[in-house]
Amino acid sequence: MAKVTVRYWAAAKAAAGVAQEPYDAATLADALAAVRARHPGELSRVLLRCSFLIDGDPVGTREHETVRLADGGTVEVLPPFAGG
Repeated sequence: MAKVTVRYWAAAKAAAGVAQEPYDAATLADALAAVRARHPGELSRVLLRCSFLIDGDPVGTREHETVRLADGGTVEVLPPFAGG
């Protein structure tokens, strides 16, 4: 398992109640399952609309189970933003 930091932005940050937190996870799917377990409710709903960056690289349409996380890495949780 990798030790990663999950950073929340905008609506995800509001729903989590924190800007970031540490998780142990091997894949993005594992990290998101842990996030949902820690923050049931609104954040789980927000995650359905989010895109994700792993160490600055967009996940895009890749299956979350296939996205491996590196020790010390960062997962950015990006809800849809309005404006430019």
